[in-house]
Amino acid sequence: MLAIRLFRVGKKKQPSYKIVVTNKQNPPQGGQFVEQVGFYNPLTNERILKEDRIKYWLSVGAQASDTVHNMLVNEKVIEGEKRKRRIVIKEVEEKPEEVKAEEPKVEEIPEEKKEEEKTV
Repeated sequence: MLAIRLFRVGKKKQPSYKIVVTNKQNPPQGGQFVEQVGFYNPLTNERILKEDRIKYWLSVGAQASDTVHNMLVNEKVIEGEKRKRRIVIKEVEEKPEEVKAEEPKVEEIPEEKKEEEKTV
């Protein structure tokens, strides 16, 4: 399945993104993509989109990521509502309390017996 997503390029703390068509199973930073269909620089808010190619890939069955979808709606390349951001909250798994192995009980010898043992 194909996806239209952002591919980060640029230096550290100076992000810029290529908008690419890629196989959905490929990792986002894998470097393998089918076609570059745009460019986005969040620092200057510059967007360059190849509208005809984006519409073609969407008609073929490619799915846009949430961010790219919202960008395309803003630029009026496609019609529709913006998608809400999904915030992934990692649930902290409660560790089950470890069952402590029962320590063998040491019976205390009464002091009378201790004294008898010493004298023997």
